[in-house]
Amino acid sequence: MPCRDRLGVPYEVTLDLYRDGLPYGTVGERCGWFLARLARVIVDARADGGPQAGEWPDPEDRFPGGEGELFAFRYRSRGDVAGGGELRCQVRTLPSWVPARPRRRGAPLGEWRVVRRAFLEAWGTSGVGLRAELTSGRLAAFVDGLVGDAEERLGSGFEMEPNSNLVNGAVRFSRP
Repeated sequence: MPCRDRLGVPYEVTLDLYRDGLPYGTVGERCGWFLARLARVIVDARADGGPQAGEWPDPEDRFPGGEGELFAFRYRSRGDVAGGGELRCQVRTLPSWVPARPRRRGAPLGEWRVVRRAFLEAWGTSGVGLRAELTSGRLAAFVDGLVGDAEERLGSGFEMEPNSNLVNGAVRFSRP
């Protein structure tokens, strides 16, 4: 959903969450620039030769930064009353035991495999939550889809200047 200035010119976006076609929550006021930046950072983290390529050989395990929260968007009203929903993403490292096959006498019983996954959680206004476990490739596609939809609705792309939250072209609209 576009955020508009006093003259009705769109300059950023807020996310409307839907579940099964029904409104679920509203989160992330003016989050478009952040999502565009995150999409670029995820692509950089997944790249071969990137900073995590040695530690995580599989690109699906590569996420920006260490373990922890990538983002958390909450509903905010003018009075800062929470309760309209939440969308957050955390990266976790998950160990799993992979048994050896076929098992021979004296052979190891198996080995631990460690993967990293993003847990995307959405909480609606009713308090009901949803969770998805994503590889870095699926998270990149999800965030890229959000950014593409936001840019389509705004009719413009997001600036990638380090300290800018303006949308390309937003300052070039003629104002009365």
